Amino acid sequence: MILEGKTLAQQIRAPLQQRADNVRQKLGRPICLCALGTSDDYAARLYLKKEVAAAQKIGIETHIFDLDKNTPADGFCQAVKELAKHTDTDAVLIPRPLPDQLAQSDFAHYLNPRQDIDGMSITNAGRLFLCKTWEQIERLPGFVPCTALAVMRLLDFHHIELAGKEAVVIGRSSTVGRPLAHLLSCKNATVKLCHSYSDLPRAVQNADIICSAAGSPGLLKTKWLKKGSVVIDISTNWNNNLLCGDANAQELEAAGISYSPVPGGVGPVTLAVLLENIILSGERKI
Repeated sequence: MILEGKTLAQQIRAPLQQRADNVRQKLGRPICLCALGTSDDYAARLYLKKEVAAAQKIGIETHIFDLDKNTPADGFCQAVKELAKHTDTDAVLIPRPLPDQLAQSDFAHYLNPRQDIDGMSITNAGRLFLCKTWEQIERLPGFVPCTALAVMRLLDFHHIELAGKEAVVIGRSSTVGRPLAHLLSCKNATVKLCHSYSDLPRAVQNADIICSAAGSPGLLKTKWLKKGSVVIDISTNWNNNLLCGDANAQELEAAGISYSPVPGGVGPVTLAVLLENIILSGERKI
């Protein structure tokens, strides 16, 4: 089975225009998104432009502040601090990857959790990891990282049972792998978090659900997986001028393994969840 994400993304996005208009009427202004994006990473820049265009299409006011390898860490943190004080800035987005000096800075300490639509702030991350159940996740006053939440929404949409299942997450980033592993645990899956030092063939051989966010084409081998397992391919890689994930979709299909395609799987759902979070940031001010 192909776990496509376009249908779910359309369902999430369908009411957003009306919700944005409602916020505009009640606040007397459009919802405002500010993005601090790097110009050094071509792929990240292209995706940011796609996010901004989608936001503008539903009436969200957008501003992009350019970052690059020469941006000082203290200047970046000061910009985040200033945005946190802006009452008319509803949502702040800081796409990854960041230049090293910025990624290693303390910017997450200064993000306003009410503006932090991708769940990167110390407050939102802390609240997330204090949750034990999915009911607690649903009651969170802040935001959950968009990609991790998109995976959960996609699994639910395709009726993939998680309780009591063995799940493996490949990749331990703070915005995808780690929060996704925690969300799966809150849905009562038994979770294994893997990284570059893990024995992947051994880790995935008995897994029911494998979520790969390593960003490495061909990393996840079909021969390692058991029949009936589910692969959620989160990565977006360019390989031989083709867009692909970490697994070989043709091999997965031939082996009868359900999988999310790249493109058309997690990606469109992530964008839809991001837009939904932007709307929520405005609605919470009404």
